[in-house]
Amino acid sequence: MKHVQALKSTSIAGRAPKVRLGPAGLHLFDRASGINILVDEVSIPPEMWAIGPRNVSIALTNTCDLDCPYCYAPKQPASLQRDRLLQWLTDLDANGTLGVGFGGGEPTQYPQFSDLCRRVSSCTSLAVTFTTHGHRIDDALADKLRGHVHFIRLSMDGVGRTYETLRRRSFKAFLNSIRRVRGISPFGINYVVNSMTLNDLDRAAALAADAGAAEFLLLPEQPARGRPGIDHSTHDLLSEWVISYQGCVPLRVSEAGAFGLRFCDPMPSESGLRAYAHIDAFGVLRNSSFDAGGIHIGCGRVLDAINALDSMNRSVR
Repeated sequence: MKHVQALKSTSIAGRAPKVRLGPAGLHLFDRASGINILVDEVSIPPEMWAIGPRNVSIALTNTCDLDCPYCYAPKQPASLQRDRLLQWLTDLDANGTLGVGFGGGEPTQYPQFSDLCRRVSSCTSLAVTFTTHGHRIDDALADKLRGHVHFIRLSMDGVGRTYETLRRRSFKAFLNSIRRVRGISPFGINYVVNSMTLNDLDRAAALAADAGAAEFLLLPEQPARGRPGIDHSTHDLLSEWVISYQGCVPLRVSEAGAFGLRFCDPMPSESGLRAYAHIDAFGVLRNSSFDAGGIHIGCGRVLDAINALDSMNRSVR
């Protein structure tokens, strides 16, 4: 694999990128800049493909001080043990995973959250990201996170009164949260789309652009807590909005909500657990945060759970 040897010696802005081998080719990733380079002309033998998912999301805790009606997170108390979590992340890092996204619940309510981010960024080559409502990030926490987080996703469902109705928090306070987050790392806006938030899309996208967001992530509402998820007419209107969008902030969409929307998948050959996995606050490895089934990792290795879940997935196809 002479191509691999040569590319391992390259650098991005003076830093050696992380190299991941897979069916899509040779993937180079720089966590500080977010630059991804895919060399798809290189054919990688299957025995050299990375075992770990390209990205993994982890619900650190089910605790959250908000109670959004469309939230999918379980409400039973649960929280991951930190030393076991760090071992999982060390194994994933060594086996080709590029990034970890912390969520919940609200990840900033996880004990010693800033120290966890510091340890992961210092002891692994994983990109550290997290999703937050933003209201718990004060100047002190921002100072602790700076330099140890590579991307932050801020949840903003609706603008102004819509936001305040759904999240029961001041929209002005949320705008202050954007200011603090902007001083920590690059950030994006997460936006749940349903019949209540659809009409605010234009204003939300404009706000994201004015605030300097790096992306605008659409999350068509999924069925949860007895709610049916996004209805067909709202989904059709969302599709029309995506087609006509001319904003400067790049659009993204959740994998669970991507059906029927015009988005490009740069690595269609890396699907399923090769692309993504989720670990909930009970320590259960799942195909996604919305998936009902999974494998409890327990005291075992996370890679063993990945192999077991992959076998389970293939047996039901």
